[in-house]
Amino acid sequence: MRDIELRRREFLLASAAVGGGLVLGFYIPFTGAPIAAAVEPPELQPNAWLKIDEDGRVTITVAKSEMGQGVWTSMPMLIAEDLDADWSLVRPQQSAVAPVYNHTVYGTMVTGGSTSVSSSWEQLRTVGAAARQMLIAAAARAWEVPVSECRTEPGVVVHQASGRKLGYGKLSTAAAREPVPAAVTLKDPKDFRLIGQSLARFDSPAKIRGTAIFGIDVQRPGLLVAVVARPPVFGGKVKSFKADQAKKISGVKTVAEIPSGVAVIAADFYSAQLGREALSIEWDLGPEPQLSSAGLQQEYRELGRQAGTVVRQDGDLESALKQAAQTLAAEYEVPYLAHAPMEPLNCTVELGTNACEIWTGSQFQTVDRDAAARAAGLKPERVTFNTTFLGGGFGRRANPASDFVVEAVHVAKAAKAPVKTIWTREDDIRGGWYRPLWYSRLDGGLDAAGRPVAWRHRIVGQSIMRGTPFEASIAATGFDGTSVEGAMDLPYTIPNLVVDLHSPVHTVPVQWWRSVGHSHTGFVVESFIDELAHAAGQDPYLYRQGLLTKHPRHLGVLERVAAMAGWQQPPAKGRGRGLAVHKSFGSYVAQAAEVSVDDKGRITVHRVFCAVDCGRVVNPDTIAAQMESGIIFGLSAALFGAITLKDGRVQQDNFDGYPVVRIDDSPPIEVQIIESSEKPSGVGEPGVPPVAAAVGNAVFAATGARLRQLPMTSERVLAALQKG
Repeated sequence: MRDIELRRREFLLASAAVGGGLVLGFYIPFTGAPIAAAVEPPELQPNAWLKIDEDGRVTITVAKSEMGQGVWTSMPMLIAEDLDADWSLVRPQQSAVAPVYNHTVYGTMVTGGSTSVSSSWEQLRTVGAAARQMLIAAAARAWEVPVSECRTEPGVVVHQASGRKLGYGKLSTAAAREPVPAAVTLKDPKDFRLIGQSLARFDSPAKIRGTAIFGIDVQRPGLLVAVVARPPVFGGKVKSFKADQAKKISGVKTVAEIPSGVAVIAADFYSAQLGREALSIEWDLGPEPQLSSAGLQQEYRELGRQAGTVVRQDGDLESALKQAAQTLAAEYEVPYLAHAPMEPLNCTVELGTNACEIWTGSQFQTVDRDAAARAAGLKPERVTFNTTFLGGGFGRRANPASDFVVEAVHVAKAAKAPVKTIWTREDDIRGGWYRPLWYSRLDGGLDAAGRPVAWRHRIVGQSIMRGTPFEASIAATGFDGTSVEGAMDLPYTIPNLVVDLHSPVHTVPVQWWRSVGHSHTGFVVESFIDELAHAAGQDPYLYRQGLLTKHPRHLGVLERVAAMAGWQQPPAKGRGRGLAVHKSFGSYVAQAAEVSVDDKGRITVHRVFCAVDCGRVVNPDTIAAQMESGIIFGLSAALFGAITLKDGRVQQDNFDGYPVVRIDDSPPIEVQIIESSEKPSGVGEPGVPPVAAAVGNAVFAATGARLRQLPMTSERVLAALQKG
């Protein structure tokens, strides 16, 4: 059990009858400056976390965006556990945008960073515990007995001596009149009834039936549909356009220039699309019309030969390299990557003179709402922001510029009617805001026994923080920490180490992508440590094991995955095994892959094993599903994914040119969760970083070909085989 003191400015209980029942709201200030001033209960009631109706139904408000990761179930589980609710009577609802729902660390309403459970763990459990104490107090008052003689069972308060029971619903109105408890006691984990169980997800039935409402499903009276013609190169803008032919298309209502391009607004999507195709636009191609992936790679390689901003320095690297018995050098490259959520971007806007209402799938509600208000010329409180289900996000729907939301507001200003702006798949793939292109140069030194004594990792790539509201984080340290996460915190025991960084600036817009910086450092670090192990003539698993003695949780998942994969037994003939271990978002993940390579260089991934230590487990099925999802997402990038530029233009535009792993490509995946008493940590992203390295290391084990560029195309495999 844990006692939590409740301070007025941190915990606000809207303990009032709202049509009968108990309503609770909660506020935790951001670490540092407060997010917003506390408000009085009458203002807070509509934004409460919890409502218990007189019939016993429990409605729990979810402030995180449901995009397939299961928060519509895990968040209610946290409240329901310490409330001791009857789970069969619990239902979720999506929150509005309000300070009460701000992230307890980030200080704004956001779903990202694999923090939904970890940031809400105490917050929401405390809400449940406080409500439970108020219900007990109400029952004790009704029975005229001491509170100490009362306890709860799921959904009821019980008087132990007499056996009398009162349901939460019958107590809810009286409980609303009880004073806010000065402190609450959270359940001892040994008494958990819901947390740790694989409960069925609340969002699944509607999704299975096809009744779930995603942003693209939103309908409003008189709704128009718009598409936007955007510049073919990043940094471009409209010079002039002719809309005569577009306006002749049946159904087209309006054609208008907006800051991001030219909007075609029509009665339906097909008419809008035909109208866009009929536009004649002359573009100003901006400052980098000839930008190409090949040119960027050459620039990055040249930067890689120069010292960058040092982000970590241990020992005397240069002396260690000179004295090493053996040295290795390697260059690794990974491309730009699109998020490619299954539901393309979209946003519906109703804009009036003094108010605006928005419907979209957002991960970044406060930022998007405030940006929309600025675009509409309104105060934020005049914008109603409705979060739908998200058909995938992966970070794209937490855009630092709120690009697709702001654009939709500008379209609505031109439409003068309710309008849904839709991005096609081609718009999405070519639309930028990618995971950056990265180059890494590594130098390693081994002693006579094969132990690493020197490690230099030089990283080159665009900063995702520069030019965003979060740029202050760079000023505080002198570098973008997201560029080097997973590299600057290298866990292996190496006495002489330098990690440095170059952050070139280009017009290609970049942002966080599932697992952020770990998406490239996980591949690079775990591939190069594998290279050192083979150069030392040692088993890659045992080599890592010997270098992780100071990191027991890394060791725990590494040893578990080795056992799962049968590491000590040889794989089937023609196959190779590789493994990787990586910490990200507070969680530890190790993966092992078993692969084969045919004579045309095509890689088949036969099996993937995954061990994860993410602290205390809320819903095991959700964790397993997120590991599987992360592995498939990471395999898509490892085997197929690449956004490339030529003459400033993106060369891919749909899944034919930007493939993802399909069911026939997906291997059997086995996931095991390490039992832990640590606080919960991230799950949505940590499954991504290790898989590319595990596959690449397995390819080396099978063929002797070392792959240092992603994706692992057959051409690259064959080239590596010829190189030997």
